[in-house]
Amino acid sequence: MVHPVAEANEKSPFGSLSPSEFYAHHSVSHSSNYITNSRGLKLFTQSWTPLPPTKIIGIVAVVHGFTGESSWFLQLTAVLFAKSGFATCAIDHQGHGFSDGLDGLIVHIPDINPVVDDCIAYFDSFRSNYAPTLPSFLYAESLGGAIALLIHLRRAPNSRPWDGLVLNGAMCGISPKFKPPWPLEHLLFLVAWVAPTWQVVPTRGSIPDVSFKEEWKRKLAIASPRRSVAKPRTATALELMRVCREVQSRFEEVDVPMLIVHGKDDVVCDPALVEELHKRAGSKDKTIRLYPGLWHQMVGESDADVEMVFGGILEWLRERAADV
Repeated sequence: MVHPVAEANEKSPFGSLSPSEFYAHHSVSHSSNYITNSRGLKLFTQSWTPLPPTKIIGIVAVVHGFTGESSWFLQLTAVLFAKSGFATCAIDHQGHGFSDGLDGLIVHIPDINPVVDDCIAYFDSFRSNYAPTLPSFLYAESLGGAIALLIHLRRAPNSRPWDGLVLNGAMCGISPKFKPPWPLEHLLFLVAWVAPTWQVVPTRGSIPDVSFKEEWKRKLAIASPRRSVAKPRTATALELMRVCREVQSRFEEVDVPMLIVHGKDDVVCDPALVEELHKRAGSKDKTIRLYPGLWHQMVGESDADVEMVFGGILEWLRERAADV
């Protein structure tokens, strides 16, 4: 297993290839489309499927994090899943990537619930293209981890369940090393009430700077024309902290098969909180792997570490797909 990030360079996730050449090289087909949600926002979606003779053995729905998108680093992981036999899909959250923003604003999420609704609607639509017996999994990074947990927890009684959940650097709690400094954290609700869209919330370093250890990968992250490095808006920052409290209060309700992978040196999303999730979750099948020395974005580590982390993820997915 070689993660496609090995072929990227500091300017393009596809390296020296065009996107179509890249997909052909990895024997996957790619499609993209816009959908319109209930709020009238146009949201960008993508999918990747293996080309014959590779057999489709499962479905993976990919959930990106705050300031992320489906068309840059995350796409390379989606291609990895697709070439390994998983029909894979992703959606850009409102204000992220190529999707419309609420009131035209980028990376603004004052309420996570509509974003969860968008994911559920698109992922269920994608899964409906395949036999209901085909196993399906959620793969999520950073804020996407909290969203994936809420997708699982919000399931309707007669809805199709997910067969497994992979959390990579999940945001179950924001690291104290990255939170707004005191006293702003405790006064944020007042600022958000007065000026919800102000981009004045300081964080201790930009997300790419403290997420990607390899310098060339950090440059590639910043090179994305769709990535914002602006400060979080006040209402968004307040909502992210509220989401953490919500998922923490519901850890015991999580009963899906689950793999947690997390860098022990992650200063964005607190490793201690995913340990707490693993301890308290009601899942009978739950695995946690904490990697010493690794940062928030483990695709941003050395080639050897990337292969270790994502090789383990693929092994976990294949084993569960075979068991369903």
